[in-house]
Amino acid sequence: MFGLQVRYLSFFFALIGLLSFFNIIYSYYLNLYLNLETYYLSLVISSIISLLFYKIKIPEQKPNIYNKILTVFLGYIFLPLVLSIPFYFSIYNLTFINSFFESVSGFTSTGFTIFENIKHIDQSLILWRSSTQWIGGLYFLFSIIFLIDIYDESFKKTLTNFLSFNNSEIFKQATKIFLLYSGITLIIFIILNLFSLRAFDSLNLAFSLISSGGFLPVNDLSNIIKDNSQIIIMALLMLVSFFSIFFTYNLIFFKNRNINFFYEDLHLLIYFLVVTAIFLLFFSFNNQFLYNFLSISSSISNIGFSIDKEQPNLTFIFLILVIIGGSFFSTSSGLRFIKIYSLFKYSINQILSFSRPKNVFMNKLIFTKINFNFNEINKYFLTIIIFILSLFILTSLLSLSGIEFENSFKMSILTLMNTVNSSIYGLNEFNFNNLHFFTKYILIFFMIVGRIELLTILLLLKKFLFKN
Repeated sequence: MFGLQVRYLSFFFALIGLLSFFNIIYSYYLNLYLNLETYYLSLVISSIISLLFYKIKIPEQKPNIYNKILTVFLGYIFLPLVLSIPFYFSIYNLTFINSFFESVSGFTSTGFTIFENIKHIDQSLILWRSSTQWIGGLYFLFSIIFLIDIYDESFKKTLTNFLSFNNSEIFKQATKIFLLYSGITLIIFIILNLFSLRAFDSLNLAFSLISSGGFLPVNDLSNIIKDNSQIIIMALLMLVSFFSIFFTYNLIFFKNRNINFFYEDLHLLIYFLVVTAIFLLFFSFNNQFLYNFLSISSSISNIGFSIDKEQPNLTFIFLILVIIGGSFFSTSSGLRFIKIYSLFKYSINQILSFSRPKNVFMNKLIFTKINFNFNEINKYFLTIIIFILSLFILTSLLSLSGIEFENSFKMSILTLMNTVNSSIYGLNEFNFNNLHFFTKYILIFFMIVGRIELLTILLLLKKFLFKN
């Protein structure tokens, strides 16, 4: 049981070692020696941990869902600890809490940063920041497969025809995810280069876009994205982390797929087109549509990037888009559009059933033959309740720490939805470095809570608080 979970984490420690080696090569290539020894240290430590976890001899049994959840949760603590090594031992004299905050923010693909001026950081550490996002996005996708048994049958049917995953099916899907994730990252990098972005910026942005991350290699996106064609391609590439990671794969092998494999992405496409049309018709004054288009893509994919064009009247709308989120099998966060849509449709059907008791109302999603049952609706409703409670708790804690209520409320939404603060949310000038260490620990905890399925928190509490 424990051996299987340890080997699950072993792979990611090995991946950290590989990224450390990549940073070492990059540092030598560009003569960046300021933080070189820190990558050697992270390479050695991550490699040793990976080897120990892989070689440990413990009888393997079928792990229960509680141990799987605990493994994933602990991964969000121990992996960022190793990722924080280059920050802590860098020349920038970062404290442990600041180093850990930066690594957790990257690993959870949130994007909050304690660095006030990115220009003062050497390129190797900027690349390391982006790498923490890339590995964090991959870890999130692997965790969905690892915890597949807690999710709804309708979501499973968008991925596979298997009702339950055995070890061979888990390995097959994990391999597919790794190849798709790496391949799409390379494609994004190439496309950005073709649109006249320099290779260093393209690489960092590719790591951010595929992982739905929020770290930029510069202080402001406008320093990189300068013309309309770059804005359009940037907005379109953000949608990669909005749709399912399997969307492209399913399109290529459509002959072997049924319509169920596309139903969530079809709903998301309609949702995106409707939102874009509304902004085009009602909110695009003074030729601002391209900036709105970028902000829409950035918000629904939970990335948060924006050109420095504040639109205070639209802040609330963009925050709503952040809360809704994207695909279940993507690196985006949010409550998930398909859950909100299913819950809304079920509620409408229930209301209509009282006014027209002789009619039969089917709880079926369009483009598919899938029906969502009452148990799934209960889960969706519970997810929203947990989000509201988490939002209330975090907003209260941030307000008590001295942050004004409006900013606390916005910051709480962005933290739980793992979205970076920017001008479209009115928080681009927020300073994380000056926060009290207790406030930073609070944000760290809720960044992790936001990244894992909120339902898993209740399952863990049920296990440890209600054993009988």
